[in-house]
Amino acid sequence: MKLVQEFSAWGHPNVLGTHRMTFEITRDCDLSKRGDCVIGVGASKGARDLALEFRKACSQANARIVMRLEALGLVEIIHGLGSDHLSFAHPTEMVGRKSTFTSDRTIMVRADKAACDLDRRLIEALKSPRTKLSVMMTAEI
Repeated sequence: MKLVQEFSAWGHPNVLGTHRMTFEITRDCDLSKRGDCVIGVGASKGARDLALEFRKACSQANARIVMRLEALGLVEIIHGLGSDHLSFAHPTEMVGRKSTFTSDRTIMVRADKAACDLDRRLIEALKSPRTKLSVMMTAEI
């Protein structure tokens, strides 16, 4: 079974995209330079806003999760895994992690990329608040 979720976010002048272990998309519109994992703000969804069936699928250890990021014609693909420890309870934040650590913000573990691994052209594009980030997540179990 393959499930899909789509949402959008926006760039921000303080997007750095330098974190080595995570990436984050948030519904919050403010971003300090300390948020070096944040790649998009003003998202149309937080973790708990994803469809129930999608969250259930991702909450299985055998789930394969793919996130497709697109902005200004630049595309980045991130592969990760689900976990039976994912709760998708956070109202504003979604975090992908290279590690197996989970919290209410975690949407995938064992991701093959963190913020620092993303195409620098994409990160530069996301420094503009006028840049729309389109996100498509698929979960396959």
